[in-house]
Amino acid sequence: MPYISNTEKEREVMLKEIGVSSFDELISNIPEKFRLKELIDLNQPMSELEVSKKLFELTGKNSCTNKMNSFMGAGIYDHFIPAAVDAVISRPEFMTAYTPYQAEVSQGTLQAIYEYQTLICELTGMEISNAGMYDGASATAEAILMASRKTRKYRAIVAGNINPRYKEVIKTYTEGAEIELVYVDAENGVINPESIKALLDDKTSCVVVQTPNYFGNIEDCFAIDKIVHESKALFITVVDPISLAVMNSPVEYNADIVVGEGQALGNKQYYGGPLFGFLATKMELNRMMPGRIVGETVDTDGKRAYALTLQAREQHIRRDKATSNICSNEALCTLAATVYMCLMGKNGLNEVAVQSTSKAHYLAEKISQVKGFSLAFNQPFFKEFTVKTPVPAALIIEKLTAKNILAGVDLKETGDDNLLLVAVTEKKSKADLDSFVKALMEV
Repeated sequence: MPYISNTEKEREVMLKEIGVSSFDELISNIPEKFRLKELIDLNQPMSELEVSKKLFELTGKNSCTNKMNSFMGAGIYDHFIPAAVDAVISRPEFMTAYTPYQAEVSQGTLQAIYEYQTLICELTGMEISNAGMYDGASATAEAILMASRKTRKYRAIVAGNINPRYKEVIKTYTEGAEIELVYVDAENGVINPESIKALLDDKTSCVVVQTPNYFGNIEDCFAIDKIVHESKALFITVVDPISLAVMNSPVEYNADIVVGEGQALGNKQYYGGPLFGFLATKMELNRMMPGRIVGETVDTDGKRAYALTLQAREQHIRRDKATSNICSNEALCTLAATVYMCLMGKNGLNEVAVQSTSKAHYLAEKISQVKGFSLAFNQPFFKEFTVKTPVPAALIIEKLTAKNILAGVDLKETGDDNLLLVAVTEKKSKADLDSFVKALMEV
């Protein structure tokens, strides 16, 4: 039987009400060549057992980082995730919960978000965090809009070496708001603070810098801070949350808004999503923040309770004065990050960061000793670095994929076919690193 179980008589009634005599007349505006002439050749119905077998057969064709030695990064990283993370977030009260529209009956969800906000503030050094964003790219774009609201200026200076995906999202976000984007070219893989100084004027709302940047290099944010704040612009930094366990906290170099991609905190790589972005800032900017904020209070009995706060900024309260149209906080992904950070603790996060950076530097040194290969930049880096290759990076990636090694990310979009971005996490053993070097030598 048809999926829509209308009888012939019911169809006649509907067509008559619409004012046409037949279904063909109803779709007469659709060109003949686009109309379905015969039934789609679908498979016959299958039982649950048959469907399960088919799906298992299809998923078996996938290649994952448990099967392959992966050095891919560029914003999404292969960190180890303790089994307890999935065990907690798979509980039905978390898995089925969505954004707490009825806050009074969502105390568990609100508490989890409150704990997440607290952890992000501890990690970044900022005073207030929202409940999460869609991803790092949209969080960065929202931070620019936030800076324009605060300063009432509509010119943003953006480091040219931030993630290209972020640039695309920023362009989409700011186009309608008529914010002028000015990009600063990198010099030897990093931003020269003097280049920013030359572009600053009294119309500039903010300066956006990513550290470590897209090439993996660490920026001199202390020098940039002095230049930016002399002009009364806001300083926005895009950071890798794992790096904050060993690198300077953004509060130390006086960042005004801190954003980033949170996937590395207990979330799988999946197929590049779902992800979640984080956004934290100084308390003085709290009414300019996008997204939801959970606060702690007491109920009528004096017991601790949680509630959505500062809601006058949001589109469901005062639409004309909303700080953004962010109406989801990727609650399950931020919960995974919360569980992960609580499980790891400060010492655990520090260990992840230390192992990632030490293994990355070991691999970088080994690769630079291979004939024809060298580090593209003489700059400090965290867990990711750019390699200058003797042949196009795409060819190396293709050859190593056949050896079950995901060599990294081709940086040809930056204008050089011979640049390979390599990421290393704590999951890599010495054998994993040495096998990668051996494969490069063979290529």
